[in-house]
Parts: sequence; C-alpha cells; structure tokens
Amino acid sequence: MTAMTTATNQRRVLLANPRGYCAGVDRAVITVEKALEQYGAPIYVRKQIVHNTHVVRTLEERGAIFVEETEEVPEGAIVVFSAHGVSPAVHEEAGRRQLKTIDATCPLVTKVHKEAKRFAAEDRDIILIGHIGHEEVEGTSGEAPEYIQIVESPDEVHKVRVRNPDNVSWLSQTTLSVDETTQTVDALRERFPNLLDPPSDDICYATSNRQDAVKAMAPECELVIVVGSDNSSNSVRLVEVALDAGADASYLIDNASLMDEAWLEGVTTVGVTSGASVPDILVRELLDKLAGHGYGSVSPVTTADETLTFSLPKELRRDLRAE
Repeated sequence: MTAMTTATNQRRVLLANPRGYCAGVDRAVITVEKALEQYGAPIYVRKQIVHNTHVVRTLEERGAIFVEETEEVPEGAIVVFSAHGVSPAVHEEAGRRQLKTIDATCPLVTKVHKEAKRFAAEDRDIILIGHIGHEEVEGTSGEAPEYIQIVESPDEVHKVRVRNPDNVSWLSQTTLSVDETTQTVDALRERFPNLLDPPSDDICYATSNRQDAVKAMAPECELVIVVGSDNSSNSVRLVEVALDAGADASYLIDNASLMDEAWLEGVTTVGVTSGASVPDILVRELLDKLAGHGYGSVSPVTTADETLTFSLPKELRRDLRAE
C-alpha cells in the first residue's frame, strides 16, 4: 500500500486506487457506444446498461433508448442486455419478437449463471446470497428458479428450507460486501455443515479490490466520499465498508455538485473513491471541488493493480469484423 505520511494538521485527500470502472462495466459501455456507431441510433438497452446516472444520460444523448422490459422494444430492433445479466426467459422473449440481441452481461456474472445451472443439474438446493429485486439476482435466479432461494443477510438464514441438508450449495451476487457475504456463508454452514462452495469466489474482483482500498484508507479519514449512484449495489457497499473500517462519516453522491460543504467542518482528511460503474471524470470534478475548499493535497492509496480486460460481445465483434 502507498504510504500515507502527511502532517496531521494539513488538509488532504486520500484517493483510493483501484476505484471506478471495472472491466465488465468498461466492456458494457463500449458495447453500447460501438453499437451506436455500427448500426446507428436508436439502439435499445434493457434496464440501465450499468448503474450510473451520468453514463446512462450520456448514452441517451448519443441515441440509446433505455427500456425496462424487452416487450417495449419494437419488433426486429436491436437491444443490448445490460452488464447485470438476464434470465433465459428474457432471451426467449427477445427471440419470439425477432430482436437482434447483443449480450453485454459481465463475464463474471455469466460465470455465476453457469454455476447455478450446474448445481441445478446436480439436483442441489441453491442459496443465492443477494438483494431481492436487483437485476443481477433476477437474472441468476431465472437460470434455475425451482432450485434457488434468495437470502439477503445472515439474519435470514434460519428461514431457509431445503429438501436435503447434505445437498445444499451457495452462490452470491457479485457486488456484495465481502465481509457480510462471509458472515452469511458462515451462518449457512452452521445449519448445513456439508454446504458446497462455488468453484471460485463469486464476489467480483473489482468489488473486492475497491473495498480493500477503502478499508486501507478509512482509518485515517474523518470523512469518506463515495462517488456513485444510489442504485449501484457496489457503491452503496463502499459507504458501509468505510464506516465499518473506521471513517467517522461517509456519504454517497452522484456527482460533485451534491457534496454538502457542511460535511467538511473540522475535517482534516477526506477519503475519495468511486463505484465500479463510475467514470473517472466524476471523481476529478469532486477533487477539483475539494481543492477549492483547501484540500489540494491528494495522496493515492493503492492496494491492487488491475489489468483485466474483456472482449466485446461476440455478436458485436462479428459485425465489426464483417465491416
């Protein structure tokens, strides 16, 4: 980790690294941009391509039309599925309506879908740790609805009912708090000692990395500001992680204009980070605003280097190659 040595009475910013865009979000946003260039506007997108107000608004200005359900897309049109993934039923509906689909589901979410199908094929009860109503949870649940039960926290584990206590597995939403997910798994394992883990950790590497960076800097911060939209699960988790790790206060804001200057009263060290669906321009705007209030010293807190990238969806690659 980068050393954080600064005089304690000097106003400063600790800037978390990694922060902002992950590989899956970058891929999804570029997918919509490339689709607009390749096919022309409008391009329909089911749900928000990623959970960020600024990104959605920017793509709308370029000709993307965001809809809640596939049935809102005109027959035969192009629709992009968001990074959070969709259920098989959504794919079937798109096929019936002869839509040209481009699947921008994050490959790490696709991995969880495959795990759900494999566990179901083994006739296992599946406990999915996640938030009811979140698009990713709806998509994963749709892969094996008759096998999957959703649990949101350790407090709900006692409600789980299974056919065979020795034939239970668990999966998780990729954007959860690492620590809380561990607590939920521990509670499940107390009830079901033979609980089967997924082949690899379902929590996204980027989610874990961003939480680790916040944990590293929060103990030195009176205030941590997280840039992200309030429907972004991983952004909301960063606020919780900051408070749990020792920050006196932490707030989630969509952009710099929403920062309350009263938060800065008596604050020497401000931590800044952003969720995995946040473009860095929004962080830069916040740093500029903080500099205007005397927080001009910015020190990075680096806990990991991210180099992972994902190729564009195969449907889009094929058409780009053809041209």
